[in-house]
Amino acid sequence: MSFKDVLASSLMNGFSRSDITVAEILATLGITFIIAIYLFEVYYLITENAFYSKNFNISMVAMSLVTAGIIMAMQSSLVISLGMVGALSIVRFRTAIKEPIDLLFLFWSIGTGIICGAGLYKVAIVLAVAVTIAIVVLKVIPGRKTGNILFVGYSGELSTDDISKAAASFGKVISVRSVNVTSAGTNAAFEVRVNDADGMVKAIKDISGVDTVSLVAHDGEFRG
Repeated sequence: MSFKDVLASSLMNGFSRSDITVAEILATLGITFIIAIYLFEVYYLITENAFYSKNFNISMVAMSLVTAGIIMAMQSSLVISLGMVGALSIVRFRTAIKEPIDLLFLFWSIGTGIICGAGLYKVAIVLAVAVTIAIVVLKVIPGRKTGNILFVGYSGELSTDDISKAAASFGKVISVRSVNVTSAGTNAAFEVRVNDADGMVKAIKDISGVDTVSLVAHDGEFRG
């Protein structure tokens, strides 16, 4: 037997599920659905988004099922496998993922479909438990205190140093993020860590020449 024959035989042996039965398909999709529902519940319980999207959560369950079906089809035929690779390579998804935790759950849902489609159900179950434990443990661990963005509109002889000194009495001024000077006055943005938010806002508002004061939560993405 030549090397070409050995390679062809080895390659075709990887596509040995051409005779997959309806019962096997239903069993695979059923187990995938159960694990995906578990993922659905975990996401619902731990998400911290201000506006929970049920459609996003449902899409992750459906994505697991679709992925499992694709993997089963790819194992049954070399032609289908190559066709799927070609089709997926030209698809571009434009939906922006704003929360890193959402990206984790999307990858988890796709991974569940791939693993279950390959018939490795125990791996999918253990993975689900392990990921859940990791999320819970990391959620419990206290994180670093997040900063805030202080927006101040002022005029006259005031400067950013004057605002920083007043703000420093109620927390820590990390940096001046932006300064915008117009004919009507100056608008400045400061990144601060606040111990007394109400006290800081009131003290800065009482400074002569200050027109507006706003203190907002810092989400890690600032555009000055």
